[in-house]
Parts: sequence; structure tokens; C-alpha cells
Amino acid sequence: MTTSHKIMFSQQNYTELEEFNKSQMFMNNLPNASHGDTCPPEPQHMSLAVILCLVYLLGLLLNGFSLWVFTCRIHKWNSGAVLQFNLALSDAIITPLTPLMAAYFAMDSNWIFGDFACQLKIAVLSIHFNGSVIFLTLISVHRYVSVVHFNRSSLIKRKIFVKKLCAGIWCFLIIIGIFYGWLLPVTTEENHGQCLTIHQTRLTDAYFIINFVIFFFWCILPLTISVFCYSRLASSVSRININSAQGQSVKNKSMRMIGICVFIFGLCFLPLNVVRTIGVVVKKYHPSKCRLMLQLQTAYYACYILAGINCCLDPLIYFFGSLTFHNMLMINKCSTTF
Repeated sequence: MTTSHKIMFSQQNYTELEEFNKSQMFMNNLPNASHGDTCPPEPQHMSLAVILCLVYLLGLLLNGFSLWVFTCRIHKWNSGAVLQFNLALSDAIITPLTPLMAAYFAMDSNWIFGDFACQLKIAVLSIHFNGSVIFLTLISVHRYVSVVHFNRSSLIKRKIFVKKLCAGIWCFLIIIGIFYGWLLPVTTEENHGQCLTIHQTRLTDAYFIINFVIFFFWCILPLTISVFCYSRLASSVSRININSAQGQSVKNKSMRMIGICVFIFGLCFLPLNVVRTIGVVVKKYHPSKCRLMLQLQTAYYACYILAGINCCLDPLIYFFGSLTFHNMLMINKCSTTF
């Protein structure tokens, strides 16, 4: 073999070795690669932060207007208005945290804001989502009792009782939020600070237990109650005398509220709980399936945005559930037109 042939052969071997090393590095960086049976955190696309800000900004405008109508334009509240006001309040409290969450996603999902900010984020998110669910459920029960059992006395029809009930609910929500914040601290995974993410390996068991508590008590149970109330309400509404204008109005308003509430539960809360449940099960029993974990993480944040849309949809309940709120919106629309 000549010297030139030896040089060409050596260069060819070096090129092949270099290509092999590159392919090995590529394979090691694939999402399915296992690093001690854990999956490294993956940054989310910048569009997530943008969409999150837009959704909650729209929610702030709508709920800010709703709170203004309730506090400044509705002078005589009934029990239904009290529940609707508290629902609007639970939707509005998430807004101040939106820039913090958007910055977290923009910085490659690296939490740099410290333990207290993380605990505050968890507490407020818990109060927001759980508050929205429970007040939405109570509105369902209130509508059911008011229409189906309109000729019976009930505590939920009494404004004083509903005010005390809402005060107790807020105390309960705050306690639960503080407990969750204490139970789920900031951890460091792959040199990234993690706050309320599925990648917090040492919190896997805590997330698993908390998820199923939330899934049953804050998703399945409220959804079952709401479906029962609105199925009975739909059956009762179908028997309302529609020959009178008042009967037709009650039927139309109640049917719209049925559709809106069921739609909110189905679109906003159910997908988030289902995807999160699948995620914690995969994390606990199949922690090395990183590609699946990444897909579930992306799906979870997409459902998280859907859950945030409830802030934009809840004002429709006030529009159809409160005559004063409806009239105020119509007056503002007419004044803007002229």
C-alpha cells in the first residue's frame, strides 16, 4: 500500500469516526434518552408565554368590567348575584401572577424567583382554579333549586346564608392554597429551578396523591353535580309554559346557562385534569419514557391555557344570569353606538 493510499485510508477512518461520534451525541440528546431514570426539563415554546398573557389580559378586562358592574351598578344583590360576584373575583385574582408565569416560560422554564414567589404562585393558582370550580358548581345548584324547586324554601336562596357560605369557602381555599405551597417547594433539576412541574422527581409521590385528590373532589364530583343539576333543569325547563313572554324568557335564559356551564367544564377543567392525571401516572410508573413525558408536558400546558379561558367565558354566565348585568351591557353598547 502506497503512502498516499495510507493517508487517504486514515482520513476516511477519521471521517467515519467523527460521523459516528456525532450520531452518538444526537442519540444521547433525544427525548427518549434515559439519565438515571429521570427526564431533564425541556423549555417550552415562546408562544406559550404570549398566548398565556393574551388570555389572562382578556380575562382581566372582562372580569374587571364584571366586578365594576356588580359593585357599582347592581345595588340590590340576590343570592345568585353574590355567587356570580365571587366567581368573578376568583377569576380576577390570577391576573397579577401572569407576568411571573410568562417570564418563567420565557426563561427556558427556569425558576429564579425564589421559594416564596413559588409558594405564592401555587397558592394563588389553587385558589383561582378551585374557586372557579366550586363557585361554578354552586351557581349550577342555585339555578337548579331556583327553577326546579321554585316554590320551596331553601338556604341557597337566602342572601345572608350565601354570603356566609362564600366567606367560609374563601377561608377554606386560602388554607388549602397555603398547604399546597408548603408541600411543593422549589427544587433543582438539571441545573434548572423547578416550581410546580412534573420534573420535580423527589415530589413525585406528593404530586401523585394531590392530583387524585384534586381530580376527584375538584373535577369529577363538581362535574357530576353540575350535570345532574342541569339535566334536571333541562327536563324542568322543557315543561315551562312558553305561551307567555316571561315563560319563554326563563326557558331561553336557563337553556343558555346550561350550555355555557357544561361547555366551561368540558373545555376548561376536564382536559387539564385528565392530562395531569396521565402525566403523574407516567412519571411515577414509567419515569424513563422521556418522549412521552415531553408530549404530556406540552399537552398539559395547552390544557392549562384552555383552563385559563374560563376567565373569559364566565362573564357569559353573568350576562344570561343577571338581568341588571345584561341591561348594563346593553346600555353601554347603545351609548357606544350613538
